[in-house]
Parts: sequence; C-alpha cells; structure tokens
Amino acid sequence: MTDYFVHQSAYVDEGAIVGTGTKIWHFSHIMGKAEIGQDCSLGQNVFVANNVHIGNGCKIQNNVSLYEGVILEDYVFCGPSMVFTNIKTPRCEFPRNTSDDYQKTWVKRGVSIGANVTIVCGVTLHEYAFIGAGAVVTKDVPAYAVVSGVPGRVTGWMSEYGDILKFDSDGYATDTTGITYQKVAEQVVKRLS
Repeated sequence: MTDYFVHQSAYVDEGAIVGTGTKIWHFSHIMGKAEIGQDCSLGQNVFVANNVHIGNGCKIQNNVSLYEGVILEDYVFCGPSMVFTNIKTPRCEFPRNTSDDYQKTWVKRGVSIGANVTIVCGVTLHEYAFIGAGAVVTKDVPAYAVVSGVPGRVTGWMSEYGDILKFDSDGYATDTTGITYQKVAEQVVKRLS
C-alpha cells in the first residue's frame, strides 16, 4: 500500500522514492533511482530519470522530461512541454551518456518555468525566478528575476507571491502581502522582511 497516487498507465520503477500525497498521472515513467518529495503533481507523459531529485510541493505539467543532473528544490513549477538538457555537446556517433557526462541544473525554491521553455544544462535558477513562456535560458538566473526571450534576459523582477516589483528611486518595492524587497545591484534583489 502506497501513500501516493500512480495512474494505472504510469510506471514507477522499483527503488524510486515517492513522497506522501504525490500524484503521478497518465503515461509517466519514474526511474528506480529518482527521488520525488511530498505533495507533488506530475502530469501526463512526465519522465523522471535516475538520480533526479524533486523537492516537496512541485508541479510538473504534461510532457516534461527531467534528465539526470536536474535538481528541483521545493515548490518549483515546470510548465507544459518545457525542456531540460543535460549534455552541452551531444553526438550520436560519440555518445556522452554516463553520469560523469551530465551537467547539473539546479532549480531553487519557488521558481516558475513557463510553457515551452528550454533550460540549457549547467545553470542555476535562483529562488523565485520566473521564466516566461518560450524563453531559452543559457546562463544563471538571479533570485526574483523575470526572464524572457531567446536567449533569455532579465526583463523585470517578481516577488515570492508573484507580484511584479516596481522599485522606487531608493531601490525598494513592497508587494501586496507587505513584504519589502531591495534592489542592491543591477542583477541583485533581496527580500528584506
């Protein structure tokens, strides 16, 4: 008896760790060395490779593959059909398919990744970053940054709650929940309260 839900068309390989309250939907496949936290939702046709770690409260929408090297902290949102890569220079004739070949992609707490985004491996998406639909991320993303475009560029800032931050002349902004943020450098925003 498990304390999580797996649709009858999905596969969870022996050895996979799946947390309480997690739901794994149609045609998904979780490999045996994957680890998924509590209260996650994995939509239709989601693949989770060996050695992938998914934190608590994550929502992974339809048609997302999490390849070895991907780490999601708690409360990460992965939009429909977004893509993670794990090798920068793939070749069929000269395979690079061992754990030593895979580059780490680290997605920190509260990040939201929009539909059809591509995340090129080897980057870190810092806390509560927001990646707009269709962006291609090729470098690290600062905490609270809004990124859009190809290649992805910082186009604004967003609070943990999801409000767009408008900084005053002194570099301060307060969201609708009363939390204040300070822009301390061109690419650095900090939560103050």
